[in-house]
Amino acid sequence: MLLTAPITFVGGKGGVGKTTLAAARALALADTGLRVLVLSTDPAHSLGDALEASLSDEPAEVAPRLWACEPDADAAVRRRIAQVAEDARQAVPTEVMPAVHRHLDQAGSSPGMAESALADLLIDRMDEVGDRWDALVVDSAPTGHLLRLLHLPTLLTPWVVGLTRQRERANRAEAFADVVGRSGPEEDDDPLLRRLHARRHRLERASARLREDAVVALVTVPRRMVLAETARAVDQLAGAGFALDRVVVNQIPPEGAAGPDTAAALAATRERFAAQGTVEVPLQDTEPTGAARLRRLAAHLDTGAPA
Repeated sequence: MLLTAPITFVGGKGGVGKTTLAAARALALADTGLRVLVLSTDPAHSLGDALEASLSDEPAEVAPRLWACEPDADAAVRRRIAQVAEDARQAVPTEVMPAVHRHLDQAGSSPGMAESALADLLIDRMDEVGDRWDALVVDSAPTGHLLRLLHLPTLLTPWVVGLTRQRERANRAEAFADVVGRSGPEEDDDPLLRRLHARRHRLERASARLREDAVVALVTVPRRMVLAETARAVDQLAGAGFALDRVVVNQIPPEGAAGPDTAAALAATRERFAAQGTVEVPLQDTEPTGAARLRRLAAHLDTGAPA
């Protein structure tokens, strides 16, 4: 049986079938009576194709007790920039705002903005687990994106702390320079500082929850190149303190089927992850999309309810 946790990330190299397995796992959990949300963090969404449902930014019920969504990172970037502009409007002189808008326009197209906005959307959904949802299943982007996504709250926290200190120093300098003795803006009067403190607490909470309430299920296939990438991901995630599920070896062809060193690669995969354990899923004779086929696929996962 796979490990269970309130939050599950299903990741792996592109093309190994992680989207269908994430959908199958979520459907199996919903069938046990849990309220489950499955969402995709892959920029090239295909979760809706696996579920044979039209998905959008907001969760939609696609089966009894199962909701799904495909977050719109670009829309999230636009909302964030609008919020920052509003904070700036309340905190800086009017004549400075044109420069602020120019900077925000450039920042909106900077590398990493969409990824950061997507992490924010994910944290929103994580915060709903235990209230709106009993379990959250994340269909993750390929391995490199998954690693960055899981590390992002930890990586962003020092940056936000730095911005907070700069803002606090600016406020103290303003108070010192006030020749009539009035105090500078306190935190309660400074929307930017309030938002920075709130963001720091949010990131710290998310970082802790990823290590306490989440498990990462990596998917691989019996190919040596995929095995190498999966092994590196296992080492990096374990080293960073993330809980790892058994490795799912997907798309195993029937014994004796023609293929490039499949048997040898499968043996090597079993040996590499012997300590951690593996779950083996045979190659399906039809594309596993839609509830009926996903349930047949989920039978191989033997998924239980979250602890």
